[in-house]
Amino acid sequence: MIFDAARLSLANLFAPETRGVFWKVLGLTLLALVVIWFGLRETFIAFAWPWLEGAFMPDLPDWAGWLTLVFGVIASIGLALGLALLLAPVTAVIAGFFLDDVAEVIEKRDYPAEKPGVPLPMGQAIAGSIKFLGIVILGNLIALFLLFIPGVNLVAFFVVNGYLLGREFFEFAAMRYRPPQEARLFRAKHGSTVLLAGLLIAAFLAIPIVNLLTPLFAAGLMVHLHKALSRKDSGFSLRQN
Repeated sequence: MIFDAARLSLANLFAPETRGVFWKVLGLTLLALVVIWFGLRETFIAFAWPWLEGAFMPDLPDWAGWLTLVFGVIASIGLALGLALLLAPVTAVIAGFFLDDVAEVIEKRDYPAEKPGVPLPMGQAIAGSIKFLGIVILGNLIALFLLFIPGVNLVAFFVVNGYLLGREFFEFAAMRYRPPQEARLFRAKHGSTVLLAGLLIAAFLAIPIVNLLTPLFAAGLMVHLHKALSRKDSGFSLRQN
């Protein structure tokens, strides 16, 4: 079920019907990452670099100028890691804005005979995206600390992101078809399946370059997964308004 949903989502990534949403998601993701990169860089130069120079490189002799280069390389690596950690929150926000666009394309392309979902009101969508952003940032900070614990490390990082991304993306998709409370109950009922789908999103997020399309992939994956689970579980009726 999960792999079928992933296959359909990957097929939708490059479908002609998805092209407009594809370029919007890719462009906004790149723009957000560039802005964040320059923000992190300027913040580091303004506040952290003067302290590092004073603490570790006071009055360096001419022959030790290479230390400046070493610290510069380490700082660049640190900024890149910071940007990587922020990729999940960026994905969360962008997906919140474009999930309805992705869902509409999928409904027309793959489920033309079924009643389409109802887009979330703008205020509710923005509030959900902001909440999602806070949850994912907090989760990634916890995961960052867990990276220093032997025996946990990257496994914890993937599990935390898989759980958070799976839960929030699925609820976003489900709320097109169900009232919010019912969507959360439906997600809880299929928690293990949603977690596995979330781990797939986390794995997709870990692939350089390809991860720029995570919002599009994740939104499509969860719309297909919700459709499949709804057919399997007829006890939870879809919203008909």
